[in-house]
Amino acid sequence: MKKILRVALPPIFTAIALLVAWEIAVLVFKPAAYLLPSPLMILRAATNDSRQLLNATLSTAISAGLGFVIAAVVGMVCASVLSQSQFLQRGLYPLASLFQMVPLVAIAPLLVIWFGYGLSATVASAAIVAVFPVLANTLDGLRSTDPGLRELFNIYNANRFTRWWKLELPSATPNIVTGLRIAAGLAVIGTVVGEFVSGYAGEDAPLGMVVLASMRSARTDLVFAAVALSAAVGFVLFGGVSLLGWLSLRSWHASTLSR
Repeated sequence: MKKILRVALPPIFTAIALLVAWEIAVLVFKPAAYLLPSPLMILRAATNDSRQLLNATLSTAISAGLGFVIAAVVGMVCASVLSQSQFLQRGLYPLASLFQMVPLVAIAPLLVIWFGYGLSATVASAAIVAVFPVLANTLDGLRSTDPGLRELFNIYNANRFTRWWKLELPSATPNIVTGLRIAAGLAVIGTVVGEFVSGYAGEDAPLGMVVLASMRSARTDLVFAAVALSAAVGFVLFGGVSLLGWLSLRSWHASTLSR
């Protein structure tokens, strides 16, 4: 419990201090509400539109979660395949890096053409943004296996699958967890960007559409509320991945044993 408090309390106190400073600054300088609403105004807007925001948060969370899972599976599988062949690494890895280099807003309209408006396009958007960190970190981990242990497995005539399952994958677990943490945040970003292009209006409109609609009606307080909720979705996803990573490493890896 003390370790949890030691980790959790500093960012909580920092966030509270920033919110108090923000509220005081608004009271002192009195900017227009459509330019910079106070935290209390944002909280009031979130309370008044709680049903819409809850539905939007659920919709965005589903898209981000599905996109993240797809990115995680595709990234780890592709990295495992590439790690078995230098030829495949040289030929396909540079092409895979295009997922990181091409701006998502440039291909988002294509996703709408291919998948239509709604969930499918936003999930695809999240997966495209999140897949490369998983692939890159997993591949680095698989290639960084201890040569001595690899030679030991060769001495015992272990086949490729046994070497991958018993040696390479466990050795790469810390790298995989790092890639998944990065992908967790990127999945939410990809989802919201996809929602800007392929979202839908109505009671179940996702957070990206809430941001657009609120911006057009000068509801800056609601924009801030939607942005905060999208950040909360990313934080929960990141925290879940971090917890699973800690559980998988706590009994044997130095990064967790030393804490």
